[in-house]
Amino acid sequence: MPNSILTIVLVSVIGGLLYAAYEQHVKLQLKKHKAKPDEETQKEIADLKERVAVLEKIVTDEKYNLRKEIDSLDKAS
Repeated sequence: MPNSILTIVLVSVIGGLLYAAYEQHVKLQLKKHKAKPDEETQKEIADLKERVAVLEKIVTDEKYNLRKEIDSLDKAS
């Protein structure tokens, strides 16, 4: 009888340790994948940065501001 109790305790402890090690392994793998964006995501980010730069040029252009002022005067009259 004492041998069976000892066996149950040992199996439980070893099982718990193996499960904890597996959880740590899974967490590490998820962390690695989250930390490094893939190639497609990198390209999309670069494209978006380029689009933002173009939009910033348009908005800060003096002709754009003049056009907005003229349009607002047309709407006011």
